[in-house]
Amino acid sequence: MTEDQLEQICLDWFCAGGYDYAFGPDIAHDGDTPERSDYQEVVLRGRLLTALQKINPHIPLESFEDAAETITKPESPVMIHNNRAFHKLLLEGVPVEFRDGDEIRTDQVFLIDFHNVERNEFLVVNQFTVAGTKQLRRPDIVVFINGLPISVIELKNPADIHADIWKAYDQLQTYKEEISDLFVCNEALVVSDGLTARIGSLTANKERFMPWRTIRNEDDKPLLEYELEKVVKGFFDRELLLDYLRYFILFELDDGNLIKKIAGYHQFHAVREAVRVTLIASAPAQKFEISDQRATYGKEVQPGSRKAGVVWHTQGSGKSITMCCYAGKLLQQPEMNNPTIVVVTDRNDLDGQLFETFVGAKELLRQTPVQVDSRTDLRDELAARPSGGIIFTTVQKFSLLEGEEAHPILSSRSNIVVISDEAHRSQYGFKARLDTKSGQYIYGFAKHMRDAIPNASFIGFTGTPISQEDKDTRAVFGDYVSIYDIQDAVDDKATVPIYFESRLAKLDINRAAIEELNDEVEDVIEDEEDVRQRERTKSKWATLEKLVGAEPRLKEVAEDLVHHFEARTSVVEGKGMIVCMSREICVHLYNEIINLRPDWHDPDPEKGAIKIIMTGSAADRPLLQPHIYNKTTKKRLEKRFKDAKDGLKLVIVRDMWLTGFDCPSCHTMYVDKPMRGHNLMQAIARVNRVFKDKPGGLVVDYIGIANELKQALKVYVNAQGKGAPTLAAEEALAVLLEKLLRDTIKARTRNNVVMEQKFSERLLATLNRYHARAIETAQVIEELIQMAKDFQNALKRDEELGLNSDEVAFYDALANNESAVRELGDEILKKIAVEITEKLRNSTSVDWQVRESVRAKLRNLVRRTLRRYKYPPDKQEDAVDLVLKQAEVLCSGWSS
Repeated sequence: MTEDQLEQICLDWFCAGGYDYAFGPDIAHDGDTPERSDYQEVVLRGRLLTALQKINPHIPLESFEDAAETITKPESPVMIHNNRAFHKLLLEGVPVEFRDGDEIRTDQVFLIDFHNVERNEFLVVNQFTVAGTKQLRRPDIVVFINGLPISVIELKNPADIHADIWKAYDQLQTYKEEISDLFVCNEALVVSDGLTARIGSLTANKERFMPWRTIRNEDDKPLLEYELEKVVKGFFDRELLLDYLRYFILFELDDGNLIKKIAGYHQFHAVREAVRVTLIASAPAQKFEISDQRATYGKEVQPGSRKAGVVWHTQGSGKSITMCCYAGKLLQQPEMNNPTIVVVTDRNDLDGQLFETFVGAKELLRQTPVQVDSRTDLRDELAARPSGGIIFTTVQKFSLLEGEEAHPILSSRSNIVVISDEAHRSQYGFKARLDTKSGQYIYGFAKHMRDAIPNASFIGFTGTPISQEDKDTRAVFGDYVSIYDIQDAVDDKATVPIYFESRLAKLDINRAAIEELNDEVEDVIEDEEDVRQRERTKSKWATLEKLVGAEPRLKEVAEDLVHHFEARTSVVEGKGMIVCMSREICVHLYNEIINLRPDWHDPDPEKGAIKIIMTGSAADRPLLQPHIYNKTTKKRLEKRFKDAKDGLKLVIVRDMWLTGFDCPSCHTMYVDKPMRGHNLMQAIARVNRVFKDKPGGLVVDYIGIANELKQALKVYVNAQGKGAPTLAAEEALAVLLEKLLRDTIKARTRNNVVMEQKFSERLLATLNRYHARAIETAQVIEELIQMAKDFQNALKRDEELGLNSDEVAFYDALANNESAVRELGDEILKKIAVEITEKLRNSTSVDWQVRESVRAKLRNLVRRTLRRYKYPPDKQEDAVDLVLKQAEVLCSGWSS
């Protein structure tokens, strides 16, 4: 299939979905049916004005010209700022003034009718030429709604192995530079070669261009040959697209830079289903009939139950964005009567991180969230608020005041919705436990929340599944409304797999005693708001801490860790995190590490390769003081660690940064602290973020968490999750070798068609056998190592030929024909290779790729040279085609 054929099929899919079609040259200013004044105009103004009149019949005609002018004349020189301003106008309308009799009135001109699909015009245009800063540019397909170019699709030939989707991605980056006006109204970019398709935002890097695997809902994942078909029929479905534009796009400031985030398919469908379920759960019992839409909680939810379900989306898959989009969509549902949303976390740091995401999405939420600082503030906010609002709090602020036996009712309204982050923590229990000191029964925070807002509905968001034994969580929230598990995320490249490596065998000191005690202790959260809970550490924890923190043992750990991390970063560039039992152990381990690597230490927060991140105060002992930082300095250290280019490569933590912390370049976690359940799963997910060519994250165990991981896998399997929380380290080695080999082959044979094909096919064959479990991990590692050796030998042969890399590429193409090797011999083939390389280099011009006449001339030059040497002797046309193909690859490289 050619690129032109793919383009035509894509257009047919759009037309079948209710889109109109126009051929770009026809509607150009010099076309048969012009709709543009010149090649610089990117908005189809006539269509826009017609749509505005239809959508806003109560507004005078002259105001539409004003609205169109506002859209087509962006104010900022920065494209993404103009894009944000446009998106605000798309959601809120364009403000206009007009005279009504003797009065001057103000109103909003809406650009899209989000309520009635048919009142909008959907148009797809191919070959839409735009005047750029350097030359004319012609994107393959532009999607318009009401004359506004809301999406650009760039296609590549599926049959050309050198023109993959990332060439299309690069093309879009060029377009953004040279024809930026086309992207002011843009809401999504698509790259595809037909078989593969990816969607990304205007600011997304390659890692954030994601697949779209669904059509109508989360379970509608047809096995289609072309991923592009799912994008057109699913993402660009007219009804779904309007919903997407309205609720699933947000902007964030990241280190001072404005970035645009758009939802993935799993987030989109999860939010739609969660809102549907919430409306049922919040409604009076007689109002709803339950539709048979899903074989999940969405099918079982009872009207008026106040249980809006659980969204289980694995860590690293964008849970914060999902929560934000859910809030934005729910707030605008008329059935909810301007609801109040209470966002509940169980940690101060999580509260702050999530709050920042919501604050950045003001256009979507149409209000500014508030963050309460105390129990009193929370009570005042809920009691005084008649409707509306987004309130952030920690679950601990629902605790009782001194002398209270039950939480007072703060609001009896039924349009309050509680969004709970990490919904299955132990604090959500309803059961009472007896306090032996006071003789009173103490309840979990879930009961206090229910008492405070008895008619609120509850929805939970979690990155790990709920265990079957966890009855409390289901009593509060109900069951799953959406599942996006580890395998889904890895398949979509939303996350990378996590590998597990035990280093216990490397340690001798206290090992047996530590392993025995490790099974009996419970984790203690350092920055728990409840001081009594924080201080109530078990004696066994203290005993274990003493064994783990013994100086001889920490020396062993430090030595092994330093060598391991240096070996790992020599192969995969990235960062590491070390998790210790206590702040004291953090410091002692730090000291042992810098004894081995003094140059890693620097007292200046702006310098040094290793730092400790922990809570602390002026009252702490002198040992800890050098590592206790104020809030500003901690923020600065966070920024340094997240910057892949910064020299801060290792951090030591006790609790901080183990939840809700994203550092994509962090690829290794060293665990020397007992952890289990959700805390463990959340912690190790710090290394599962996608980053450049990172093949996976690695968890290195020094304390003995293998049993906890097995237990986590059991919970995961029982919840019908696909994939596994961690994989064996041997598999990590195989993946690493594959990556190194693939990258080396790609880099060293980029312009050599024969060599690339030979080794790529061999690599693919080995990997296919491995994935089909025809060979074991150990065997695949052996084969990959042997392949690497053979590849190196092939490169040595190139040096022995006495040819440069371009000449070698032609020599390999020529020598692929057996009759030529046999009858012409090595020296003649080398002579042909040198001659063709020289002639082509002298004849290739910058317009080679765009002018067919130039390409034809170069192909004739190659054919004449081959005929003169009577190549190939067996007159096989495919031998000539291979040499011509090699010529095209090299010419492409030279001309660009």
